[in-house]
Amino acid sequence: MTQTDLTTEKTTHTVFPILIALSISHLLNDTIQSLIPAIYPIIKTSYHLSFSQIGLITLAFQLAASLLQPFVGMYTDRKPKPYSLATGMGFTLLGLILLANSSHFFMIVISVCLIGVGSSIFHPEASRMAHTASGGRKGLAQSVFQLGGNFGSSLGPLLAAWIIVPHGQFSIIWFSVMALLAIIILTHIGNWYRGVMLEYRKKRTASALPAPSLSKRKVGLAIAILLILIFSKYFYMASLTNYFTFYLINKFHVSVSASQIYLFVFLFSIAAGTLIGGPVGDRIGRKYVIWVSILGTAPFSLLLPHVNLFWTIVLVVPIGMILASAFSAILVYAQELIPGKLGLISGLFFGFAFGMAGIGSALLGNLADITSIQYVFYICSFLPLIGLLTGFLPDIEGKRKKKVATKPLKH
Repeated sequence: MTQTDLTTEKTTHTVFPILIALSISHLLNDTIQSLIPAIYPIIKTSYHLSFSQIGLITLAFQLAASLLQPFVGMYTDRKPKPYSLATGMGFTLLGLILLANSSHFFMIVISVCLIGVGSSIFHPEASRMAHTASGGRKGLAQSVFQLGGNFGSSLGPLLAAWIIVPHGQFSIIWFSVMALLAIIILTHIGNWYRGVMLEYRKKRTASALPAPSLSKRKVGLAIAILLILIFSKYFYMASLTNYFTFYLINKFHVSVSASQIYLFVFLFSIAAGTLIGGPVGDRIGRKYVIWVSILGTAPFSLLLPHVNLFWTIVLVVPIGMILASAFSAILVYAQELIPGKLGLISGLFFGFAFGMAGIGSALLGNLADITSIQYVFYICSFLPLIGLLTGFLPDIEGKRKKKVATKPLKH
């Protein structure tokens, strides 16, 4: 059985213990990743960095976390590697140790690149394993998987405020315990996935969903629109994730610790909204979820630069929750456009998302140096309007249902 056969097949029921284990490992992975932007105010002061240098650190991390992902996905489409997730977490562990001991800008860049490489290895294969454990409930599986990552991202600023701010940069080393725990969990998941692969090789029976009856041109156009939507989502997310603390400090003169707590409010709202997109997409269709999740952010984002501190914190909650529902729906929609290429699609979309976040952070940091951090937030408030492009996506779920309904029964 080829890896393509394996990726088109699923377990006959939803394997929640594996989905939960994947979600927990995603939580640990993304908690570690979220420490990077959370410590920006600390290292900016300690090493006298400019906003442009802060943007370059994020760019280095996001490029390392993005460029490898499609290639990892293509490779594992052909040759599954059940224990690759634990190996990737080893790179993350090494990066954490180096980051805790970094004494200048270039060491920080190298350490975040190592953490990024670990992320590159983790996401495509973990997404495939979530699909395999879905039992057909693909949107739900991706949402459970994403929930851990988004909740982990929300924990980073809090942990930075409670641990790293009072105890200094070297206290980052304590988070190596998280990486070690993740390696243990991912080794257990690898054992399960290896067993699934062996079982499928014995059965050699696959029942893939039919591919949507679209031309290559229409599939290519749909993928391009999805990537543009990812661009709008993650450029806007970059402004909030990486510069929200600076925006609050600059405009409202809050303390560093308070700004980290307010950042947690935004990131936690993302975690809280993550479970919406996948299951709702399973029920009513991915395209409708994509419509609401990106374009629906616009009214709140357009108001954000013009309100006081209280309403700023209030507005980032619906912004985070609505945006959070987008990625699972977009990813599953793309996987259904090109079935049998789960690793490639997962790597492409995770990689592109991280890449856009990194490029966005670098460009927005440079723009903040030239203008102001408040001007950056004003410009970014218009990005969700790009969600209007969703109207050009084909209704592949309707096409698939029609195709299945007209398929003759076998006797």
